[in-house]
Amino acid sequence: MLSFAASMSIAAPAGSHAGTACPAEPAMEALHLPHLKAALAAGKEGLIVALGSSSTEGAMASDSAHTYPAVLQAALEEALPKAHVAVINRGIGGQDAPEELARLETDVIAVRPQLVIWQVGANGAMRHADPVVFHKMVSEGVERLRAAGIDVILMDNQRSPRVLAATDHIVLEDSLRDVARATSVNLFSRSRLMDAWSDEGAKPGLFTAPDGLHHNDLGYECVSQTLAREIVAAITAPVAMAASK
Repeated sequence: MLSFAASMSIAAPAGSHAGTACPAEPAMEALHLPHLKAALAAGKEGLIVALGSSSTEGAMASDSAHTYPAVLQAALEEALPKAHVAVINRGIGGQDAPEELARLETDVIAVRPQLVIWQVGANGAMRHADPVVFHKMVSEGVERLRAAGIDVILMDNQRSPRVLAATDHIVLEDSLRDVARATSVNLFSRSRLMDAWSDEGAKPGLFTAPDGLHHNDLGYECVSQTLAREIVAAITAPVAMAASK
């Protein structure tokens, strides 16, 4: 089994907040990534698909290297020097659950990743998506991914002025949490993460671009570094031994 280095460093993000340190992280719900862990332990390439909308595509990042999938890949490569991990960006701006579900087979499952990170719900909230339909679509997508032998992380919404102004964002975030529980997949909560940062004095505006919706470079950096640490913790955790009788 591979021995992974779990220490990670945070590089200073580019842009107007260059040199600003990411805030301390709250305790996050542990991720369970058996397929990715098994692939890396067997010496195979770890393949991750980032599915989502403009937050995944990288709107308002200074360049493609500062999108969250790119930062995530760089952080994982640094933390796991004996492994090869690739993160494929399948974000398309303006989309949400209906459009992403429609391209799930061609853009995601056909690539045969061990892990999919599905960022969904922000555009749905701003468009007043039917919560029942949203829940059904995300559930269907998750079940299709699980049936294909893929680990799943659902990612909820950023705390930004335009998302917060959409009253439906809370309902859809609750729906993502319910789907994660019902289907036994992971939830990476940006909303909870950014709320914790705000409680410590790092308000959402520090991580938000001038458009009032997307992350700036610092936001993408800090979210991605947190997610990378959680993924590393999941794949380096020792296998629990069955209790002797």
